[in-house]
Amino acid sequence: MKYIEIENTDNLPSGYLKENDLFSFECHSGLACFNRCCRNINLFLYPYDVLRLRKRLGISSDEFIDDYVDIVLRPSGFFPEVLLRMSDNPEKTCPFLTETGCSVYSDRPDTCRTFPVEQGIYHDAKNNKNIVIHFFRPPGFCLGQHENKNWTAESWAKDQDASAHNKMTAMWADLVSLFQNNPWEGEGTNGPKAKMAFMATYNIDRFRDFIFTSSFLKRYLIKYDLLTKIKNNDTELLKFGFVWVKYFLWGINTKNIRQR
Repeated sequence: MKYIEIENTDNLPSGYLKENDLFSFECHSGLACFNRCCRNINLFLYPYDVLRLRKRLGISSDEFIDDYVDIVLRPSGFFPEVLLRMSDNPEKTCPFLTETGCSVYSDRPDTCRTFPVEQGIYHDAKNNKNIVIHFFRPPGFCLGQHENKNWTAESWAKDQDASAHNKMTAMWADLVSLFQNNPWEGEGTNGPKAKMAFMATYNIDRFRDFIFTSSFLKRYLIKYDLLTKIKNNDTELLKFGFVWVKYFLWGINTKNIRQR
């Protein structure tokens, strides 16, 4: 997911798909390039990806982060990027790739799910709103782009069961856009605020424990119905985490959180 700041859509990068634009694509085991895209890649994981994958594997968020990801902070960045750690073999394959394909296919990350379509967030300054836009960008080696099956960005997302992932990733991109400026107030990227923000977005098991076992609920008033949801539903907890980070770091008001 890319956050794109340009004055108008005429200047968007190549591959931009308008609402009803068609592209040709089909991936299947009969293609010579099958699974080639699952090797030696920088695969960014978004919070909803980690949520789904750690549940699929039956492990905690801590275990997934320790065993499957690399956390990278760019010199000019204020929030770390989370990448899937490739296997330690000559081809640097995805750790979930098997001879028959993806072993976590139904819970594959958003980037894999939407491939070869990429998403972006375009900020419409005139109307002061963010718009999700799409690009068709298969790599040169991809033979699927020469198949005859046609799609729009919408029909492809529906076929790949990507709607939930796309919505959660768009919410994440909206939050990440706030990190264009340093929010840490001298603490740095290893300070308590940074650790809180990472926990609330990428380590939901610890975040749930923080909400229900620390003094959090003595300091903040959360509606009972919402508490019930975030106690039992990982997706609702993650959405709450996004809201909490906005409130905690930038003081963005929300009806869901009140200080006692």
